[in-house]
Amino acid sequence: LYCLAMNIYFEAKSEPVAGQYAVADVVLNRVNDARYPNSICEVILQGPTRESWKTKQNPDLPKEERKYNPIRHKCQFSWYCDGKPDTIKDEKCYKDILLIAEVMYYYETEDFTEGSLWYHSPKVKPKWSMVYTKTVKIDNHIFYKDVD
Repeated sequence: LYCLAMNIYFEAKSEPVAGQYAVADVVLNRVNDARYPNSICEVILQGPTRESWKTKQNPDLPKEERKYNPIRHKCQFSWYCDGKPDTIKDEKCYKDILLIAEVMYYYETEDFTEGSLWYHSPKVKPKWSMVYTKTVKIDNHIFYKDVD
């Protein structure tokens, strides 16, 4: 729930509720897709990592004690590796989003995105968007699924 709520908060906190649900839909659609990890947190935190210089300089350190950091701007969800602190500043908004995350996690809901696995802001035009089928635009996100 924490991972899902954090993702909704940082990806869509200023969006209407439908946009927040849609961002959650994409995460849950990925969890159910064999190409992605099978847990919410793993989907959200997915991306290449690099070993911390602090642990890298100690070759005798066991693997489980080594620290790995996401590579900046290479994550599936931009907020996770944008270099900014992941601090909740609007507690009321976060509490509302936590309720959305609970509903999405515990109950079967309608998928506003029609099975989408990807989205982006209308302010950008990523190359990958040409490969997939656009399903819906909800406020500040355009959603995509595999080509039928």
